[in-house]
This record gives sequence, C-alpha cells and structure tokens, in this order.
Amino acid sequence: MTATHAGGPPRTRPEASVTAAGAKRSLGARLVEGLGGGLVRVFLVLVGLFWLVPTVGLLLASLRKPADMSSSGWWKVFTQPSQLTFESYRKLLENGDITHSLWNTVLITVPATLLVVGLGSLAGYAFAWMDFPGRDWWFLAVVGLLVVPVQVALIPIAELFGKLGLFGTVLGVILFHTGFGLPFAVFLLRNFFAEIPRELLEAARLDGAGELRLFARVVLPLGGPALASLGIFQFLWVWNDMLVALVFTKSGTQPITVALQTQVRQFGNNIDVLAPGAFISMVIPLAVFFAFQRQFVSGVMAGAVK
Repeated sequence: MTATHAGGPPRTRPEASVTAAGAKRSLGARLVEGLGGGLVRVFLVLVGLFWLVPTVGLLLASLRKPADMSSSGWWKVFTQPSQLTFESYRKLLENGDITHSLWNTVLITVPATLLVVGLGSLAGYAFAWMDFPGRDWWFLAVVGLLVVPVQVALIPIAELFGKLGLFGTVLGVILFHTGFGLPFAVFLLRNFFAEIPRELLEAARLDGAGELRLFARVVLPLGGPALASLGIFQFLWVWNDMLVALVFTKSGTQPITVALQTQVRQFGNNIDVLAPGAFISMVIPLAVFFAFQRQFVSGVMAGAVK
C-alpha cells in the first residue's frame, strides 16, 4: 500500500516494506533459520564426542594388559570387559622415574603459572593506570616480544644458564617459562585493566586507597576472569611443554613429557607404563580446565566484548 503527497513520488508504508522483505526471503533461508539452533547443537555434541574419542581410547588402553593391547584394539573391551584391570597403574606407581618426573612437572608448572599471573597482573596494572616515563614505548617493546619464537632463545639462554649454574635445574625451566609467558600476560591484562572505569579508581583514591591497596581491593577482583583465563593458558602450555624441557633438564629434573619419551626410547614395548603415564599426563590439565571453565569463558567473553 502506498501514499502520495503533493509534488513528490508515492511513499511506501512501513508495513508494506516489512511484508515485501519477508516475501522475498527464500524457503531455504527460512528452513535454515528454523533448524539452525537444533542443527548447531547436534553438530557441537558430535564434535565434542569425537574430540573425546582419543581420551577414552587412551583410558581403556591403560586399563588393559600388554598382551591384550598387542593382539587387538582398545574397543575390544566393549565385548570383553574382563580385560579391564588396574595392573598397569600399579606398575606405574612402582616406576620411580615416572612418579618423580610427575612431581617435577608439578614443581615446574605451578610456580611458572603463579609467577606469570602475579607479575603479569602487576605490570598490566602499571601500564594501564600508572604514569611513568616512556610507558607507551615500554609497552610496545613488550608487545614486540610476543613475536620472538622460543627456538631462537634456546641456545643463548642455555649458555647463560650454564654460566649461572641454572642449566639442568628445575629453577632454570621455571625462569624460562616465566620469561616467555610474561609478554602475553602483560598484553592481555593491560588491555583488560584499561577497560575498568576511571571513576571507580578515582573514587577509591579519594577514599584514601594507595596504589597497592587499589590494585588488591579493586583491580584484582574485577580482573578475576582474565586472570583465570591467563592461568589456564599458562598452565596448559607449561604442563604440555616438551621442547624446553628437553633442552634445559637432565636426569632427575625431567618432567613427565620427557620421561615418557625416554621410556619409549629405552623400552619400545613398555606400553604398560606408557599408556597410564600418558593418560595421567593428559587428564590433569583437562581436570584443571574443566574446574575453571566458567571463569575461562567469562574472561574470553569479557575480552571479546571489550
């Protein structure tokens, strides 16, 4: 339906425009819109199940005897559940190299994660809300460090650690992971802290809060999701690392990734130790991720919105 006015072309009423737009939509577009939600959910469920297949397969393989694993695949347990046994895990706990390397992994991962989160949050707050000479240039230098590959620094830092007596020690690996994790931590947290309303910080300063108290009482609680996301990223990266551990550790300080690789090299058919060791090495970071998944999603979504 149209309407006319003096001296001008006819105007189309809004109701008619909406009806015409709806009529122009194809049948396929309307079907996709109607079924999109259900299809997306089904697709995501299938992707999730497919993603879990290697984990389930490794778990079932670790619960089988070596003779059963060499004769058939792990899916055989669905028809012969009597094959399941905890004998491999008993042998794993009796293997001193594996248990010691697992403890080394904890000693490396936890401090490296806490140091990156703690130092990164302090530096991120300083770059976001404190004025000091060359602040922007220093931040650009930190951002530039993000593009430095780990492989470039392996030999120079190995020589430096050798002179300082840190090569082959757990402390050396912790310092390496901390140094390479800080640029991303500073970049992420600085951008997150910069979105905090200035009025909120000014109100806290008017109440007599100093910089340290302001950071601890206002900034850290508001930055909880970002800190959790950073902690998960750093924990997973350090826990699963093998390259740095191969270069900077030696016998007695090796993490679980290097210890399992050593088991393969020395005992090619030692599957009764490799399977449960690999599963434990994988399930611990998975448990950490699922334990903090809500904070992780909140941090990612907050960063995306901002």
